[in-house]
Amino acid sequence: MAVAHLAHSWHVDSAPETVFAHLTAPENYIGLSPLIVAVRDVRPGTGERGEPVTDYVAVERFRFLKVLHWDNLIRVRMRVVAPGTALRQSVVSPGGVRLEWTVRLTPDGAGATIDDQMEITMAAPMRGFVTGQARSVQLHRAAELTRRMAR
Repeated sequence: MAVAHLAHSWHVDSAPETVFAHLTAPENYIGLSPLIVAVRDVRPGTGERGEPVTDYVAVERFRFLKVLHWDNLIRVRMRVVAPGTALRQSVVSPGGVRLEWTVRLTPDGAGATIDDQMEITMAAPMRGFVTGQARSVQLHRAAELTRRMAR
């Protein structure tokens, strides 16, 4: 198994609480990731340590040759690490890909700094494809979240 770590930090023009509220609603990930086209089976609950968790299924759509597509159903568990300032999503995807995504929010003037970190585990032959897709999603998410928080 191969492991990759990706990190990205940026500023948005909304308070951490506003960003956190947006990121804890699974339906907001549609379009936030360019691959996610639907969210299903959203189930809020409580984790082992009493923290809020939300389990859901995200539908990633991969397009090939502009006419073919493949829908990849991924199971996601979102955990609140620190209320209002940090959350973690654990993703289980077919093909043995596992992703731990952590977002930390800190006040920055009238807005917030977002620290986005991913740890991805995958089969070694998939490393180039998986890390390339993950980095592309990470940068798209930063741009789209910045746009959404500028409203």
